[in-house]
Amino acid sequence: MIRDITLGQYYPGYSIMHKIDPRLKIVAVMLYIASLFIVKDFMGYVVVVIGLATVTAISKVPLRFILRGLKPILIIIIFTFTLNMLMTKGEILWEWKFLHITKEGLYNAVFMALRLVFLILGSSLLTLTTKPIKLTDGIESLLKPLKRMGLPTHELAMMMTIALRFIPTLLEETDKIMKAQMARGADFETGSIFRRAKALIPILVPLFIGAFRIAQDLALAMEARCYRGGEGRTKLNALKLKRKDALAMVFIAVYLGIVILERIFLIGLDAKIIALLF
Repeated sequence: MIRDITLGQYYPGYSIMHKIDPRLKIVAVMLYIASLFIVKDFMGYVVVVIGLATVTAISKVPLRFILRGLKPILIIIIFTFTLNMLMTKGEILWEWKFLHITKEGLYNAVFMALRLVFLILGSSLLTLTTKPIKLTDGIESLLKPLKRMGLPTHELAMMMTIALRFIPTLLEETDKIMKAQMARGADFETGSIFRRAKALIPILVPLFIGAFRIAQDLALAMEARCYRGGEGRTKLNALKLKRKDALAMVFIAVYLGIVILERIFLIGLDAKIIALLF
């Protein structure tokens, strides 16, 4: 499961998605997340699926690799699904003692679970198709207006990108420690959830030591390359919007327009279809 986390990983490629301006991709992901909260019915999710499938196909990142990122949050998805299913009042479909499943609860449970799935899949595409250095430049450029208020935008962007970039590194370190412990007889996969959580405690000490070692190595490497912050720094490849970025902006505008129009004119259509079927 440790290796299934795709957040922070970069998938090398030469697709159009890999070449789009990182600033535009960051804004696009933010707008995509906003669109998930604009959508209020399953008909809206049809638009989301079409948009997400189109972007995934353009990125040429294998769907199987993207879907791997859902495994680590499977417990959260199941918990959200169960909570919405059991805690929503309405027309009762099944009841046992204090537990009950309602028609509205089942509808909300599926709706919220799909929202989480689409949120993870769409967000993963940002880091999978953007190199860490370009992600840093994009975040710094978007935060530039805050520099006038005295905020260290370059340092903030650098910290955010380093934190994101070293998620896979720390996960790999955790995987190595777990395999070393298992070779010595440790058991992380059997017993109750509390027993398995207790078995993970011996991993924390070597993991923290490894994290501090990685941080020190990174600091020494940056110092050896005369890194002194963002003041006076220049860029070899400055960010510039190109024709493909204009096409990407048109795609984003069309996608958002369709989502908003669906919300205004077609909201509740899926509920009517379900009512006719059942």
